[in-house]
Amino acid sequence: MWNPDLCQDAAMAINLEGLRTVIYPAADLEVAKKWWTGTLGIEPYFDQPFYVGFDIGGYELGLLPDADPADGALVYWGVPDVPQAVASAIDAGSAVHTPAADVGDGIITATVRTPGGSILGFIFNPNFTLG
Repeated sequence: MWNPDLCQDAAMAINLEGLRTVIYPAADLEVAKKWWTGTLGIEPYFDQPFYVGFDIGGYELGLLPDADPADGALVYWGVPDVPQAVASAIDAGSAVHTPAADVGDGIITATVRTPGGSILGFIFNPNFTLG
């Protein structure tokens, strides 16, 4: 049960380091990849049947074929510790949407559904640098 008093507790605060990634559901990955490639004027830097990624000014624009279009675009905020961020979000009344997982190259992601129903994504990417 959501408790607004918990959201005021500094011990529960989540250290968001900035936006990192936006992932769009892409039921037809080839059609989506072609559209985004033409629209952006660049080829994806990562192109696999399970995920396509574009580097947009150092940030990730991803296409995910198994994402639920009803959830909309998934936005991931950088955090130093994904499991801790998920635990804090759950303590504040969120529910796990996708559990923390290593998605490769030491990148850890997870999403929670907030009490208002939106999806909040967390990502730790040791390869990300601002610049």
